[in-house]
Amino acid sequence: MAGQLQSQGKNVETFETGATLLSGEDSKTGQKVEVTVENDALRGDQDDIELAFQVYKNGQLQKGPFLPHITFSMKQEGQIWTLNEISVTIHLPLADPDFLKLITEKMAPQASASGTMSSRPEITVQSGGSDSMVLAAMRTILTAEIAYARSYPTVGFTCTLSSLDGFGGGEPNEHQAMLINSGLASGKRYGFVFTLSGCGGAPASRFQLTVAPSGNSYGRKAYCADQSGVIRSSIDGNPATCLASGAPVQ
Repeated sequence: MAGQLQSQGKNVETFETGATLLSGEDSKTGQKVEVTVENDALRGDQDDIELAFQVYKNGQLQKGPFLPHITFSMKQEGQIWTLNEISVTIHLPLADPDFLKLITEKMAPQASASGTMSSRPEITVQSGGSDSMVLAAMRTILTAEIAYARSYPTVGFTCTLSSLDGFGGGEPNEHQAMLINSGLASGKRYGFVFTLSGCGGAPASRFQLTVAPSGNSYGRKAYCADQSGVIRSSIDGNPATCLASGAPVQ
């Protein structure tokens, strides 16, 4: 045990070993919160640490409708590990009947103050991240493409996101260049789908990066870019429109 702190009926403990990182308990309410390590994926100089939160009430695990997970992406620079990215994921238990019942009740028509029925949902869900997060991810990929082409001049640019990833560890190579984290290399981030295409020539001297809203991100812009590094957008959410006539992003 690395440390313990007690104050006004609250007890907080930290741990050096084991899956539990931190435990906090309130003796007045009988509520206890634990932060645990769900996964620790170390691949070369990239380490993705996934944390989960568990809540207990009088010793009983409480199952809420939303299960948050936080992933800390660490990158080694020399002998020092630095925080590269923080990702937050919310898991919705769609197969849980209690969760479905909760959603149904919230979506059911309710009487307004005037006595009329309103079918407006009481809850709203906004998918994905902000535009600035999407643009930052695009710039990360564009920078990685330049570094990749310089490192592997006989290949040129790549149209495979996994080639920019560092999955598998070991030394960087043309199949795992260790230039972006695995979350971004999956092609799905912030409610968008990231796709590389158009790698022509040997070595490839050009590429296209398109970012399209996923099915849960209706009403969002589509983004695109190429080897020039200029990012453009299209308000109709269609990456083809973006490539053809997208407006430069300022």
